Amino acid sequence: MADDEVRGQLREVAQAHRPDRVRMLARVKRGMADSADSITEARRRAAPACSWPRIALAAAATAGALVAGGYTVATVVQSPGPGTVTTRPAPPAGRGEDRPVPPAPLPLPLPLPLPLPRAVNGPLWSDGSVDPHSNIYWAQSNVTLKAGRPLTSLTVELRVAQTGGVADTGYWSTLPSADFAVSVGERGGVLVYRWTLKAGRTVPAGRHVFAGQYDHAEGIRDAKGDSYAATAGAPGGVLRVQGAF
Repeated sequence: MADDEVRGQLREVAQAHRPDRVRMLARVKRGMADSADSITEARRRAAPACSWPRIALAAAATAGALVAGGYTVATVVQSPGPGTVTTRPAPPAGRGEDRPVPPAPLPLPLPLPLPLPRAVNGPLWSDGSVDPHSNIYWAQSNVTLKAGRPLTSLTVELRVAQTGGVADTGYWSTLPSADFAVSVGERGGVLVYRWTLKAGRTVPAGRHVFAGQYDHAEGIRDAKGDSYAATAGAPGGVLRVQGAF
């Protein structure tokens, strides 16, 4: 009986109670704000420290890797505002600054040296020299041949470069003059002496000299542009020799 009375009194009190809704909502908001602050602080402490400069460096490194791989990417720059990233398009192709640099051309091989004049060919030996009796107005160039066997044909040519005032004054040979046809003339700035063995004649084995004489401009003449050549027929084939002074 007492319990029934107590229950009845509690029911009447509960029905008569009117809660303060404003105070309850304010308390709920404060509780939610405190909880959010606690969660944010916990996350801040748990998250690894990562500053903006490191982020910018990482982005720049990624952009550089893409450019090296041939892709068009935006350039990453840091603006005055923290955490702000701006971009500009990469230069269009064909401007030259983004074109691949062609590899340096391989060096060309060195040219082969020119063959030296052949002064000796089998039994035929040759030499060219300026006669020691030459002077500052006049000179003589000698072509000397040494034949190890008789020659059935022979053509000797002496070429004297036109160094100024060069003019023919004569020629001679240690072989009979009647055995050779001789011509002298200037061609392309070169004074040419030519001895040709006549048909049916032979040149004996031994040492033979062919000389050309000429005037020249006053002074010591430089003979580095002079040359000679000889072609001979002998048992076994044709022999050719040539040289300079």
